Amino acid sequence: MLKCIAVDDEPLALDLLEDNITKVPYLQLIAKCNNAFEAIEVLQRQAVDLIFLDIQMPGLTGLQFLQSMASKPMVILITAYEKYALEGFNLDVTDYLVKPVALERFIKACNKAHELFLLKAASKTGKEAAPEFFFVNVDYSLFKVVFDDIIWIEGLKDYVRIHLRSSAKPVVTRMSVKSMEEQLPASKFLRIHKSYIVAVSHITAIRKNSLFLDELELPVGDTFRDAIQALTGKAGF
Repeated sequence: MLKCIAVDDEPLALDLLEDNITKVPYLQLIAKCNNAFEAIEVLQRQAVDLIFLDIQMPGLTGLQFLQSMASKPMVILITAYEKYALEGFNLDVTDYLVKPVALERFIKACNKAHELFLLKAASKTGKEAAPEFFFVNVDYSLFKVVFDDIIWIEGLKDYVRIHLRSSAKPVVTRMSVKSMEEQLPASKFLRIHKSYIVAVSHITAIRKNSLFLDELELPVGDTFRDAIQALTGKAGF
């Protein structure tokens, strides 16, 4: 779990940020702060892995807050202004989001932070970082599939179709959906049906019985509703 805090002087924005955080299963919100001074108090009491930080705040701005920290956790800036992006990245922030933030963009930023967290954890234990790809058999050869290139995966009896961003034609390989699921990192992919696996970063909307990847609608199986609920933090799916 990534322990995180949310910092924003606008109550509605802070509530929305909290709601988005609860939709990400590997995030644990330990404090909501109305300003940078409250955030400083939290950081003095306990360790934090990630800060969601507004920039324009009275007293001490988000950028001033960052500059004041000798050692800082990962930071995702969330602001209504694009003009601070360069300065933010010069301060080594993990990502920069401009309000209003779409949920899929928010999750993408969180996934980036999670990957960095796992990479740092692996380096501390002396283990190599997990690969960002795997190989499948296609037409008597091994085809390299990069995790971030996958949009969704469709099971067809003894075969699966892997739909990629980089190709209009899916990759077809002889493998069960279960075996495919075991190849994929749980932080990036979600099985929603006995026949479907989707990339979390490509989810745009969820209904009771279906899930959307932009215009594509896929059914949600009854036995996989708990996974949807864990992702969204909302009951009723």
